[in-house]
Amino acid sequence: MRILLTTAAFLMVFAATAGAQGKFSGYMFGDYYYNFARDAATPSANNASTGAAPGGTAYQAFQFRRIYLAYDNDISEKFMSRFRLEADQGTDTLLASKHITTYVKDAFLQWKGIFGSSNLIFGIQPTPTFDASEAAWGYRSIEKTIMDLRGIVSSRDLGVSLKGKLTENGMFNYWVMIGNGAGTSTIESDKYKRYYAQVSVKPTSSFWAMINFDYQDRAQITDPNPPHSKVDDATSTLSGFVNYTEGKLNAGAEGFLQSTGNGYNDGTALATKTGIGLSLWGSYALEADKAVVLRYDYFDPNDDSKTAAYGDIRNYVIVGFSWKPDKNVSVIPNILYETYEKPTTATKDINASVTGRITLYYVFI
Repeated sequence: MRILLTTAAFLMVFAATAGAQGKFSGYMFGDYYYNFARDAATPSANNASTGAAPGGTAYQAFQFRRIYLAYDNDISEKFMSRFRLEADQGTDTLLASKHITTYVKDAFLQWKGIFGSSNLIFGIQPTPTFDASEAAWGYRSIEKTIMDLRGIVSSRDLGVSLKGKLTENGMFNYWVMIGNGAGTSTIESDKYKRYYAQVSVKPTSSFWAMINFDYQDRAQITDPNPPHSKVDDATSTLSGFVNYTEGKLNAGAEGFLQSTGNGYNDGTALATKTGIGLSLWGSYALEADKAVVLRYDYFDPNDDSKTAAYGDIRNYVIVGFSWKPDKNVSVIPNILYETYEKPTTATKDINASVTGRITLYYVFI
């Protein structure tokens, strides 16, 4: 947190003294939450990749889940840059983490119209996979999109991308990227890369759809089972989303299928790990400053019934009410409800996780 404030002060002084034509932006969101129900016998149900807030039954806390500070600068008609910091509680639970951590979320240079209507971007930047679906969902302050929440693909990567129009009217667009595949880490540890591709279509202002594919190349691994041969360990992900907005209604769906070669070891042999997810969301504006929000996620991290990991499906339900007392401030009471399939190795069912929250979102710059 101290790093964020120090850097912010430096950037503001720099912008003022250098006469930069840039713009600062920043927002925060956090909550007060109370856990109405938890299954104490299953701590894995409370890890960072679930919708369950940290802590056991009756645990309560105030928390900041995200603080953003960004500086965008139009260097010229052809070039723009962005530097963005994020401060949050990371992937640790509140019980284990003692400090809010700060890291570089974005640091990229964009070359506008490098050819035709295409832009070239280099640096730490958003990945194509769910950048659009997060915007369509519209309530990141309540929850991440399903692929972000479950750690399917990172929201950021260090690399180079090209994006632009496939048709002159902008109905069809593309986005391709090559990155380290290490998220926001700026240090690459191997020669292998992640490759992303996206095609989107927006025939009207109300309808938006796209399909994504990415491939994470990795070094071969040694099979821990005899005869201990070298096997592939690459991951491929196919995903897509649709969204429809008309008047007071916004509704959408996002799904993915992810396959990791030899990604699961059942103790005798390696097997392909296949994860499946589907998210359905909707919001309806009761008034200009009030809306109801609903979402349902289905997530199966390993759908192979032949492995011991079978029985790990999670169902996640979000119900919220958004009130905006100001255009830059939102107060959102919400309920998080997550259920867990009984694992094949378990002797009893896993109780559902239920959390009540009051979320506060505000733009401070």
